[in-house]
Amino acid sequence: MAVRIRMKQMGRTHRHYYRIVAIDHRQPRDGKVIEELGTYDPHVADKEARVTLLPARIKYWQSVGAQASEHCAAIFKKFMTKWEEIEAQNAAKAAEEAAKKAAEAAAAPTA
Repeated sequence: MAVRIRMKQMGRTHRHYYRIVAIDHRQPRDGKVIEELGTYDPHVADKEARVTLLPARIKYWQSVGAQASEHCAAIFKKFMTKWEEIEAQNAAKAAEEAAKKAAEAAAAPTA
């Protein structure tokens, strides 16, 4: 199966909203997707807030041979580093919270 990373059009008339998805290349534009990888809303005024991405999943799909469309490739080139940093920060916070919970559980007396 040839997988593509492209945008799936959502929203209403004159107010389009896109989901960045991994999809079989034979599916229509709004067809059944394999996985959602992010969003793009061109109507948001703040250009930095227009895009959300899942960098780990995008890299996975590219590693197994998925090709990105021209628009998605441009979005990845522009925003991927920002979202990689955000993902790393979230992972660090989650690891820190897990360590806190483990320390609390170890310090709690068992009855």
